[in-house]
Amino acid sequence: MAIAPASLLRNSRFPPNSRYFGIPTLTLKTADGRQLTYVRRRFIPDPSKLHLLLEHLVEDDSERIDNLAAQVLGDPLQFWRICDANGVLRPGDLLRAGATIRITLPEGVTGFNGA
Repeated sequence: MAIAPASLLRNSRFPPNSRYFGIPTLTLKTADGRQLTYVRRRFIPDPSKLHLLLEHLVEDDSERIDNLAAQVLGDPLQFWRICDANGVLRPGDLLRAGATIRITLPEGVTGFNGA
């Protein structure tokens, strides 16, 4: 996995395993003078540009994406990477018996020797 630059680690409001890590926050000043901080919009990466690790066949509707993320990626909180790899926002859209789920490396990370 890629190592984040130290400046990004210091400036991020989110932990490195968050889908929002590295996405800047912005501040909006309201008419009454309050300042509201929000996270800039995050775009789902193009799944075809993510390096495929493996494909998983969903055996039945009782499978859970957090359990799959824990088993394959080593962290149940990385379920969002599986969603990104399949171009979906909601994990429930993936877990249908008989469906094949792509599991990929994170955006910007390629396999060994550029594979």
